[in-house]
Amino acid sequence: MDVRRTNKKLFRMILAMGTAGTLVSANVLFTMGTHRHIWSQEDVLSGKLASSIVDTTVEAKRGQILDRSANVIAQEVKAYTVVAYLDDSVTDDQGHPNYVQDAKKTAKALAAILDGADEKRMASILEKAMKAGQIQTELGAGTKRLTKEVMERIEQADIPGIGFVETSNRNYPTSPYSSNLVGFAAFDEDGQEIQGKMGLELTMNDYLSGTNGRVKYQQTVDGTVLPGTTQVYEEAVEGNNVYLTIDSNLQSIVETQLQRTMEDNSAQSAWALVMEPETGKILAWGSYPTYNQNTHQEIPSFLDNIADKNMEVGSVMKPFTYAVAIDTGVYNGDTTYRAGTFTYAQDPSTGKITRVPNGTQTDFKPISDALGNDFGEITFDQGLWVSSNVGICELLANYINYNQYVEYLDKFGFFKATEIPFVTEATGVKNVDSAADYLSTGFGQASSISLLQLCQAYTAIFNDGKMMRPYVVESIQDPETGTMLQEFKPECVGEPISAETAHHVTEIMKGVTQEGNSGAKLRIDGVDMAVKTGTGELYNEQTGEYDKTNYTSSVMAAIPADDPKIMVYWGMVSSNITGYSAEPFQEIVKAALIANGVSGASNAGAAQDGQEEETWDTYEMPSLVNHSLDWMNQELNGKKLNVTVLGDGSSVVNQYPSAGSKINSNSRVLVMTDSAGITMPDMTGWTRKDVTAFWALTGSGVQTSGYGKVQAQNVAPGTPVDGSSDIQVTME
Repeated sequence: MDVRRTNKKLFRMILAMGTAGTLVSANVLFTMGTHRHIWSQEDVLSGKLASSIVDTTVEAKRGQILDRSANVIAQEVKAYTVVAYLDDSVTDDQGHPNYVQDAKKTAKALAAILDGADEKRMASILEKAMKAGQIQTELGAGTKRLTKEVMERIEQADIPGIGFVETSNRNYPTSPYSSNLVGFAAFDEDGQEIQGKMGLELTMNDYLSGTNGRVKYQQTVDGTVLPGTTQVYEEAVEGNNVYLTIDSNLQSIVETQLQRTMEDNSAQSAWALVMEPETGKILAWGSYPTYNQNTHQEIPSFLDNIADKNMEVGSVMKPFTYAVAIDTGVYNGDTTYRAGTFTYAQDPSTGKITRVPNGTQTDFKPISDALGNDFGEITFDQGLWVSSNVGICELLANYINYNQYVEYLDKFGFFKATEIPFVTEATGVKNVDSAADYLSTGFGQASSISLLQLCQAYTAIFNDGKMMRPYVVESIQDPETGTMLQEFKPECVGEPISAETAHHVTEIMKGVTQEGNSGAKLRIDGVDMAVKTGTGELYNEQTGEYDKTNYTSSVMAAIPADDPKIMVYWGMVSSNITGYSAEPFQEIVKAALIANGVSGASNAGAAQDGQEEETWDTYEMPSLVNHSLDWMNQELNGKKLNVTVLGDGSSVVNQYPSAGSKINSNSRVLVMTDSAGITMPDMTGWTRKDVTAFWALTGSGVQTSGYGKVQAQNVAPGTPVDGSSDIQVTME
């Protein structure tokens, strides 16, 4: 290497950059001092250039939020703010006057297009600006940060004197997408930048926000920047990208099934969490009712069901009482007890709880099995299968030591934050001082916890006694270099029980789905699950009583039962505590198995009695880009996939899903070819994820309404489409 030549080249580059900067600065200073543009020699105080020196902020681009496969969850997109030109020197391309002359007429025309804009308010702003001699003005709420579609509708209306300033806005391509967890960001008038307002967008705002820059330039009254006048004296720095552990395909199924859960059961709320018990990694997180993150005008609840609420979760707590009995060596699953009703008294001097004959008058209200069930004389193992409250009372009164039980509750992490990174949490309330509350805590009443605590505690049962902290943020990365700034990994936060105890509890839970037991309707052919159902009462702090109409109904499951790789927690608040459909839960389980490439069957799960076993094939998506369609067909031959080819080219230039992604039988594959034209496919049966992928591949925006799968589309299949096409689909 010639060092002298390199140094000379570097010197020339620095000299050129310095000269350019000097010329721009000189131009701005000359203009400010002489009121004359240095190149055009036009008077800046003329009608065309008046008030044209601009010193303004350059907004830093906010970082993206992406899923584990780098699919975009939240991003910054171009937006447009309405500006009204009031100077009578402004003309259009044909030289015709193009400024606002009638404030009320202009406001009325805009209000007809902009739902969120106040006609009277806009007219007032225009009239005041015109009276003050302003050359241009913005028009306030409802006219800022509009989408491209709305901007184009205003342009087509051809309203005199109305133009646009290009800016940016936060966009969520597949919203609702775990809306309470991810949250949303919006432009903050006080801070004059996009800021997180809720969820991860708020708690990670410092990571996602960039550093604004500063720029100075000269412009005409119609907003045109004069060439050679721009001086950037402080560069904007982009915000960091945040990658989540969530799988978007699975999340899409969760959103659909929770919407179905809400509608089919007239539910007040619903939730689903899918997690890896071995790592604590969260693959899907849903909380309903939800909202559209792009509009965020109506938010039904600012509290996330999974993390922000204290709940008396009901019978899904029972396996922990069993775990304490097993781990302390006092459990025999074959020992029998009398189910039905548990009437009891307590020795005030020792605190000892004693079961007494039913009908005996005591200071405590008897505890009965749910829905008036009387299972007769049953074993403790059977007690968990049928979800007997009396069985829990027997264990806590006659086998488990009070102090040990309370200590185990602490070991399982109840009544304190899990400290999941970047997520706000409720901590629950321990309520075990009285005999009634102690016994009730054993079957999920009296004491309250967060659902996130519940899921963390269950990892110990499903992971050889090792309890894993849940996490949903995978990493934080520099958007320009891809440098890993922070990475989050599995973390064991305790071993409350032994591996033997964990296996024993899981083995008992396998019986819950047997015929006649509490979880029989949850079974999925070919899938071995360890399951616990739960029904919980809801305490109303305002009335001081439990709700007599609505209850929590939930299901915790681990798959495959002998070596859990996936755990699913699904539930709702509804009056339908016995007749609800198991299908939403089952569909989420199937999607979860597919997302992690898990078959769901253990060695003990082979089909019996000649019954056919339901299976799902999973594949790794091959790289199709830069290959011919013939090669693609050969590569995908034998795989049960729904392939849609976009364009009539012969070579693949883009694909969905991306290479290396896990896909399952009947997944949709979109292939973009090297074609000049694209025709509209038949989207019937497509998911929101499929529609979004079509948008990303083709650049043709699609407006969606409803939830579920596409049932109707306004553009007929085979119709040529491009970026300007108005495509609308209805989902049910």
